[in-house]
Amino acid sequence: METRIDYANELNAEQFAAVQAPDGPVLIIAAAGTGKTRTLVYRVAWLVEQGVPPGSILLVTFTNKAAQEMLDRARTLVGPSVSGLWGGTFHHLANRILRRHAEALGYGTDYGIIDSDDQRRLVKQIVADLGLKDKQFPKPDVLLSVFSYAINTETPVEDAAFDRFEHHPIEIQDIVHVHAEYEKRKRTMNAMDFDDMLVNCLALLEEQESVRTHYQEQFRYIMVDEFQDTNVIQSKLVELLAARHRNILVVGDDFQSIYAWRGADFRNIIDFPEEYPEAKVYTLETNYRSVPEILAVANQCIAGNPDQFQKELRAVRDPSGKPRTVYVQNGHQQAHYIIETIRNLQREGYPLRSMAILYRSHFHSMEIQLELARQRVAHVITSGVRFFEQAHIKDLCSLLRLVHNPADQLSFGRLLGLLPGVGPRTVHKIWLLIGERFAVSNPSTRTQVMNAVPKKALALWQKIDPIFDCYTDEDLRRNPSEIIHLFNRDFYDQFAVETFENYPRRKEDINELIDYATRFSSLDDFLSELALVTNIEAEEARASGEEDAIRLSTIHQAKGLEFEVVFVPWLTEEMFPSGRAIDDDPSASEERRLFYVVTTRAKDELYLLIPEYRRKRDGGIQYFNPSRFIEELDEDLVEKCEPGYFHTL
Repeated sequence: METRIDYANELNAEQFAAVQAPDGPVLIIAAAGTGKTRTLVYRVAWLVEQGVPPGSILLVTFTNKAAQEMLDRARTLVGPSVSGLWGGTFHHLANRILRRHAEALGYGTDYGIIDSDDQRRLVKQIVADLGLKDKQFPKPDVLLSVFSYAINTETPVEDAAFDRFEHHPIEIQDIVHVHAEYEKRKRTMNAMDFDDMLVNCLALLEEQESVRTHYQEQFRYIMVDEFQDTNVIQSKLVELLAARHRNILVVGDDFQSIYAWRGADFRNIIDFPEEYPEAKVYTLETNYRSVPEILAVANQCIAGNPDQFQKELRAVRDPSGKPRTVYVQNGHQQAHYIIETIRNLQREGYPLRSMAILYRSHFHSMEIQLELARQRVAHVITSGVRFFEQAHIKDLCSLLRLVHNPADQLSFGRLLGLLPGVGPRTVHKIWLLIGERFAVSNPSTRTQVMNAVPKKALALWQKIDPIFDCYTDEDLRRNPSEIIHLFNRDFYDQFAVETFENYPRRKEDINELIDYATRFSSLDDFLSELALVTNIEAEEARASGEEDAIRLSTIHQAKGLEFEVVFVPWLTEEMFPSGRAIDDDPSASEERRLFYVVTTRAKDELYLLIPEYRRKRDGGIQYFNPSRFIEELDEDLVEKCEPGYFHTL
């Protein structure tokens, strides 16, 4: 059939072959920077120009923005007729189907979709009704994260809760009871949450033959983007819809499967050829993003993962400089090197917005954030709020601020507000009672607080109160790290696991704060530094607006982005790969994929930083070995750099 589009001229040979794939199952392995979206868009155009009605095409993506972008580009290619195509996220697809057929599952078609705020309020009410609010128990956000993980991995709630709270004194059966009541009340309310939409859509198709047959017949062609990021329910859903015509085309890159922590299962893409033995497999390996020297590093590192589709990125760009492995003494020198290099790159003509500092964990950026603020380098942080503005960091520092300044009413309120049953009114009442000063050296003041806190909070305050004795001890007064450590050990760690759904990340931040505080010889010095840096950061944030600024982000949040220059800090064992990840997977396969993702974000320049040591709370030094991802690289692939700063411990 004659077509309007000159596919052979507008696509490379790899893309052209995939776009023209015959009917039947198709797997497109699209390596980083190889034109995945372009290939999908042209596949849509190809089907429409071959006479396939757009209404019989289903395109599933992970964001509505991605779906809209693909539809807009396809409309530009073949005209408005493509608008009849079904395109959107898995939740969008599930909602469209359930709105027509929910009655078959016992719901009304006018069911409500409860958002995250509704979920929190419902779970909070259930916890109160079950008589659990007066005991140590996880907050609604934490419970909901456990429920969601259990659903999306098809894990029993009891097992998911045990994995989360194994080392904390929380009754697992209480969590199971809350979940059962949560499910019951949603039914009574004729309501679903986001996870329910996927689960219920799958159940509908599995249980109702007429509904299943209708949609299997309608969707003659099904395409799924980012298939490596699907979970078990999403995979089952599209495979069931494709069961009649078997025209299922999935696109993805097993090398970039980095979301196991939220339920994604890279086995979905790896096992696709086994599920569909007749599948045609196409590989896109021509990279348009990075210089060949960067791709050489990415190729060699990822080859160390045996359980994958082996492929090798090929560059179309001309050769340039090699990536640099930069060996520094510690995090402080690492931050200085990054800023010095940023200044040099600016002089060469690179704007700040063309650069990024991408890290394995948010706490890896702490010293870099501080130094960027001190030296007034414009920066934006997309991996969360600035380090010292995070709730858990401010909570820990509130105790320090209060003992340092007894008249600090805000810190007093923040500290007492961590206790159950203590709201602003109670805080204000106690503040007036103690004469608007919390003098830790005055036993009567502390006794007044002890007698005034609600009964449900008394046991927890009794854990906090002895920590104030540290400030009356001259040696401990000079050690802010020890005070934070005791507060976290005796109270805050349990509070955090019950309060924050991302407790493991926050625990890492807290440990980093404790270690960072060891470099200060007094609490006054520590708090002065915090005040200075946070004020500078606030000024920079207000001033920067739309100005040129370097990006700071975790690797997970930077997937899909690209930058001319990328810095990767803390490439050491225990940090990247992380010690926690290695405990779960000694082969570090997902960590290796993370390293592949971060290297392939860089277009022109790549800096891999390897600190030698950092100080610990007990006064010792923690030495690091370079990351295995660095040690495995052939020496001729990188330029080794050792800044000549004076070595001090």
